[in-house]
Amino acid sequence: MNPLKVTVWGENVHERQSELIRGIYPQGMHNCIADGLNEAPDIQATTATLQEEEHGLTVEKLAETDVLTWWGHRAHGDVSDEIVERVARRVNEGMGLIVLHSGHYAKIFKRLLGTTCSLTWREAGEKERLWVCNPGHAIVQGLGPYFELEHEEMYGEPFGIPTPDEQIFISWFAGGEVFRSGATWRRGAGKIFYFRPGHESYPTYYDANVKLVIKNAVRWARPEAPAWKDAAPNIPVDKAPEKITAWVRP
Repeated sequence: MNPLKVTVWGENVHERQSELIRGIYPQGMHNCIADGLNEAPDIQATTATLQEEEHGLTVEKLAETDVLTWWGHRAHGDVSDEIVERVARRVNEGMGLIVLHSGHYAKIFKRLLGTTCSLTWREAGEKERLWVCNPGHAIVQGLGPYFELEHEEMYGEPFGIPTPDEQIFISWFAGGEVFRSGATWRRGAGKIFYFRPGHESYPTYYDANVKLVIKNAVRWARPEAPAWKDAAPNIPVDKAPEKITAWVRP
């Protein structure tokens, strides 16, 4: 089987502006995520960033992408609407989409889910415990009943998303809140997975469990069939599967 081709998209703003965050992710969060994926011999991950021409998401790049991962936070509004529609079209055709942490407010996530995707939050570096909701799901294989991150940003309910097709994780935070921290949807022929951890101030993307979830997720989200093209052709009368005669109004 050919390697699974993953494009890791990163906003790449915090790392350029903050010495603290640059110290945690000296090559950028996008490269850290890609490095974690490339630990697996069946995955071939490359990167794209906001600052590149067409945000690195050209028609050609997306055409050869099986799964796209998306991390953004500070510059959601700087993402071109044209590129958002281009990505949405590819998801409907069958490309997988993994949305990470503050990507819940990304234009592409709100575009595909059709809701506000709003939530409550707190920045206190508190413990997060992620409980596995469906132990049989492909995304959680290799995990125990739960795993913990010692320091993370809190996201809490209510989370303004449509009811998930599948609930994968629920998080509990040391401050007492809970959150639907892993969920899936289908849009057209494409699969979408939202995964909550990954605040830029913490080394979350080095965590072995987080890396395993993202590996599992891109495998789960890979296209299952040839691209489903966005077209609605007219079928002439003489091409109908059964022989018919067009009715003519008297």
